[in-house]
Amino acid sequence: MKNTALTHVHEALGAKMVPFAGYNMPVQYEGVNIEHETVRNGVGVFDVSHMGEFFLKGENALALIQKITTNDASKLVPGKAQYTCMPNNTGGIVDDLIIYMIKENEYMLVVNASNIEKDWNWISQHNDLNVDMEDRSENWSLLAIQGPKAAEAMQSLTKVDLSTIKFYTFEITDFAGIPNVVVSATGYTGSGGFEVYVKNEDVEALWKKVFEAGADWGIKPVGLAARDTLRLEMGYCLYGNDITDTTSPIEAGLSWITKFSKDFVNAEALKAQKENGVSRKLVAFEMNERGIPRKDYEIVNTNGEVIGEVTSGTMSPSLGKGIGLGYVTIENSKVDSDILIQIRKKQIPAKVVKLPFYKG
Repeated sequence: MKNTALTHVHEALGAKMVPFAGYNMPVQYEGVNIEHETVRNGVGVFDVSHMGEFFLKGENALALIQKITTNDASKLVPGKAQYTCMPNNTGGIVDDLIIYMIKENEYMLVVNASNIEKDWNWISQHNDLNVDMEDRSENWSLLAIQGPKAAEAMQSLTKVDLSTIKFYTFEITDFAGIPNVVVSATGYTGSGGFEVYVKNEDVEALWKKVFEAGADWGIKPVGLAARDTLRLEMGYCLYGNDITDTTSPIEAGLSWITKFSKDFVNAEALKAQKENGVSRKLVAFEMNERGIPRKDYEIVNTNGEVIGEVTSGTMSPSLGKGIGLGYVTIENSKVDSDILIQIRKKQIPAKVVKLPFYKG
């Protein structure tokens, strides 16, 4: 089990620690609901240093990225980031990731912790363009400072006007007295804020300064459990649940990051899916009665026939009801469709809804 550079800090704070993606991670401190509300209404800090960071450099770096990802990275300029995914050869997804254009011919790819080795091998296998690749995942830490008060709470730590960093843009700047920090507005909570990338040796000092700066705003540490409820309220996909090696971006509702204006791995098959339609689709649903949907629970239609399964589910702290994502047959995927979730021996009614669950 790997530790992040801040594991001892979380333990000292009394965090409940759990194994996650091969790392010893804080799942909660005070409790999921309190931490969730902290981010929705104020400012909270996640240690997400388990994420992977790859750096690609060279005149063919963009060409390699274009080949392995579905979105059009040629639209990037320095200081801009892009959400995308890497398709495999069989219609599924290797991983979803964020690409940061650092400067001309230099990019940072941020990948999921559980997929670091798999992603590295996949990209390396397709790197016949002599692109310089470096995996800095073990040397870098990442804090997600999230919530509507994040910008004002953190402003004293940098000369950059944080309110000017728009969604999916970033700055490389001095932050908390540390040079060359990547400060990006690419959060996973739907409540604004920043993700801050620093070297491991600087992260403990950064953590302390972030909490000092945010004290007047009621800043709190937040664990992975609230990160999951926050992202699910927005309908953001989680790799390993809502998207996997066997789900296509078209089925997952990721057509908006799948651009057929360029060629990429398995593009022809995915284009055919988009043109001809798919047999199942990822939908969002809310429970009509008490009940918490969980991953792998069966979804049935009003005739009691199994039509799919839940991929993510929780009790929404903001809505006070059960919510979830799941794949269903295309006939049952329209908004307002009535479905039922098999929770143990009961079939609990639910309704397909439009995302996001949390409207802010």
